[in-house]
Amino acid sequence: MEMDTIAAIATGLSDSGIGIIRISGERAIEVGNRVFCTPKGKRILENAESHRIYYGYIVGDSGDWDVLDEVMVSVMKAPRSFTAEDTVEINCHGGVLVMQKILELVCRSGARLAEPGEFTKRAFLNGRIDLSKAEAVMDVIHSQNEFALKSSVSQLQGSLFDKICGLRKELIYEIAFIESALDDPEHISLEGYPERLHDKIESLNQQISSLIATSENGKLIKEGISTVIIGKPNVGKSSLLNRMIGEERAIVTDIAGTTRDVLQESINLHGISLNLIDTAGIRYTEDIIEKIGVEKAKKYAEDADLILCVIDSSVDLDESDKEILSEIFYLIRDKKAIILLNKTDLQQVVDEKMIEDLFHDMMQCQDTNDKKNMIFVRTSTKDGSGMDELEEAVKKMFFSGMIKSNSELVITNIRHKKALENAYESLNLVLQSIEDDMPEDFYSIDLMNAYTSLGLIIGEEVNDDLMDEIFSKFCMGK
Repeated sequence: MEMDTIAAIATGLSDSGIGIIRISGERAIEVGNRVFCTPKGKRILENAESHRIYYGYIVGDSGDWDVLDEVMVSVMKAPRSFTAEDTVEINCHGGVLVMQKILELVCRSGARLAEPGEFTKRAFLNGRIDLSKAEAVMDVIHSQNEFALKSSVSQLQGSLFDKICGLRKELIYEIAFIESALDDPEHISLEGYPERLHDKIESLNQQISSLIATSENGKLIKEGISTVIIGKPNVGKSSLLNRMIGEERAIVTDIAGTTRDVLQESINLHGISLNLIDTAGIRYTEDIIEKIGVEKAKKYAEDADLILCVIDSSVDLDESDKEILSEIFYLIRDKKAIILLNKTDLQQVVDEKMIEDLFHDMMQCQDTNDKKNMIFVRTSTKDGSGMDELEEAVKKMFFSGMIKSNSELVITNIRHKKALENAYESLNLVLQSIEDDMPEDFYSIDLMNAYTSLGLIIGEEVNDDLMDEIFSKFCMGK
């Protein structure tokens, strides 16, 4: 069945040096031939060689020699193109008006405007790429740091596809073996098979579990580390934010309570994004607006991956400090915290031991091993000292494992994680059936469920609604 020939602007819709209008479909070359001609006025694209670039002009359809732009046009014939369809790309000047004019002409000449992600969707439907590679295309486009880019490129090259196919191959072998043995028991024996299958499933589940375990790092790689800066008023939180981003983003004064709402900025640290949130100073206050800011600060701390707690080490700890530290000591069971003893340029009255003793008193009835999630760093946001140590502390807490495993497969897509979890649960049911000495045909049901769940990742079992939802998130022209 013939699909519509589609067209879209494939570059950003802003003034730039070069713009690209992409045309794909069975009539792509015919459409390109209608709008393009050589400097001598010849229409040559219908007889053009594949994977060649031709110089000429885009000529309007008014009947006169109405030149819209001087261009370079590339022709890629099926199946040797991104969509596996005939494709024409018009490389024109990157002005918004000229790109829109050429796209309008192309649509009047037989193409229709592409939907978001439709080129990549066609690549998937035509077997050019699997669904995990299609999603990796979008991840490459939206990568905000080095690790995210490397992970996306790795999946684009097929690392996840190969792994999932390997797991499914082992599952389908077991399913086929069981079905064959049940159909032909005289020639295929199931004696001792449950024990062998048990070992096989445990091995597969270990591999799946390892993939699921990478998803926590994958989330941080893809989305960045949510980092909240908390402390009582006037301890240097906003100055810390300014130091970390390298510009005067937050207002800094000697007046306590200057910051009343949150400020959010992103920085790149050792190849990973930190999404910084500067919050209002935590203290008791009658000011309604400031009180709202304090509650927001506590909520952001609960949701953060990393807490940067700023303490003024030049004055004695007060009740506000103790309240903040109490919050942190409770939270570091599930997240990490760096305690910054700030204002080291002044006379010091607070040290690490005081806070550790306070920690011990507060947590005396609980497991104090939680201290492994807490690091102390001495800083002065006034003169910048300790900032290198702060970066090293963040690197130690989050990045060492990522750096070591940067060449390994990391799950960054929540849809993939859910499918892996479903497969894992199905295989656990197989193990339970074996332990309960259930008939072998019970194994096949859960083995097939696991096989289907893994197939969702690469698009083997995907339905139209899910496919449409995935590609609707793509940008236009991709």
